[in-house]
Formats: sequence, C-alpha cells, structure tokens
Amino acid sequence: MLGWSINLFKVFGIQLAVHASFVLLLAYYGYEGWVEDGVTGLCWSVGMIVLFFVCVILHELGHSLTARRYGVRTSRILLMPIGGMAELDQIPRKPSAELLITAAGPAVNFAIVALLLPFAWHGVFSDEEVALYSAGGLAIQLCVANLIMGCFNLVPVFPMDGGRIFRALLAIRLPYLRATYWAVMVGRVLAVLFAGAAFYRGNNLLGVLFIFIFFAGAAEYRATLRREEEEAYWVEMARRATLVTPVDGEPPLLIHGPN
Repeated sequence: MLGWSINLFKVFGIQLAVHASFVLLLAYYGYEGWVEDGVTGLCWSVGMIVLFFVCVILHELGHSLTARRYGVRTSRILLMPIGGMAELDQIPRKPSAELLITAAGPAVNFAIVALLLPFAWHGVFSDEEVALYSAGGLAIQLCVANLIMGCFNLVPVFPMDGGRIFRALLAIRLPYLRATYWAVMVGRVLAVLFAGAAFYRGNNLLGVLFIFIFFAGAAEYRATLRREEEEAYWVEMARRATLVTPVDGEPPLLIHGPN
C-alpha cells in the first residue's frame, strides 16, 4: 500500500512523495466546496487542503532536520490522506535524542500558530465576523488547523509523536524494548477508546485513523523486538568467538564456539 506513491521533488535533499489515494482526498473536498459555493468553493477547498498539507510537510521536516543533526537520514516524506510520515533510517536509542526529534514536529505547528495569530486574533478570540474567502479567513483556518495538528500529535498513542515522547521518557528508566512495549500497550488502549468515541460521534475518518495507529504501533513493536533479537544474537556470537594464538608466524584464526 505504501508503495502506491508518486515522487514529487526534493526538499533539503529529502524526497517528497504523495500517496496515490491523495487524489481522492482532493476530489472529495473539491466536490464538497463545489456543492457549497460553486467554483469559488471548489478552488477554496482544494487550496485549503494543499496549504494544510504544506503545514504537514513542515511538521515532518521538523522531525527530519532535527534527526539529521543526530546523523539520522530521512529517505523520504510521504503524504497520505491521513497525514504525513517521515521515513527515518533509524530512531536513536538515546532518549534525549528521540525526545527532541519527536517534539520538533509539533513545535513547528505551534510556531506557525504563533506567526499567524496576529492576523487571526480577532476571528479566533472575538465575535468579530471575518469573511470566509479572505486573507483573514485563511489565517484563521490555518491557525486553528495547526493548533489542532500540534495538539493532536501530542496524544500519547504510539507511534504518534505523543506516544514516542512517552516511550523516550520511559526509556530514561527502562530498557528500550520494555519502554516500547509499555508505550505500545498504553497507546493501543487509548487508540481503541478514541476510535470508539470517533465512530460514536460519526467521525469515521478519525476512527479509521486510530484503527490504523492501533495496528501500526503493534507492527513497530514487532520490528523493534526483531532488531533487539538480532543484536543480541550477534553480541552473543562475538562473545563466543575466541582468538587462537598464531603458531610459526601463521595468521590468527577466529574460531566460534558451538551455537
């Protein structure tokens, strides 16, 4: 499924790609805008979705460029109807590094809110009417969208940003694998609760998103467990290896003990 993507261009050397299903999202909101207000509504709705995903790209760049400072490469940023995903080569095992890399994404959203707030202040905090199709209306919608995006990503449902921050905090005291286990378990419980609440309130897209997160967390835990087992295997092989003392000038032999 993740392979159904189209490469667009590179940003800071990172490949930006969009999932094929993204076209369906544009079509859906374009149709909604058309029904609401004809061509004007269509253009506004599609434009808002594009600008919203520009903010998503900036969010993912926050993760990616912070990760680069720790020597972690980002192969690409993939945009999907449910959001964006920065594909990092690895997650640093150092809790402080993971904490900063993860927090950088929501921090970008809050920075955008701070930049837009002077232009959106009256519409957000007063009863003053602001025309929908205006610069003020645009600032208000983007300000609110980034505020929601930043807060939503801090919900401690692994592997969302909040869940990764929770894992990093746990890893200060617990082994990495154990911290991942508890972050996933807490995240799965919350994902079920949030999905149920979303479906109950008729927000099916949000419900589907939390179901996706539920399975994504379990998949990442299995991947982490597999890496831990592989590392433990090679550490054990290195421990069993013995160096035979060279005889008559022959090169040393590296001999492994029985498995």
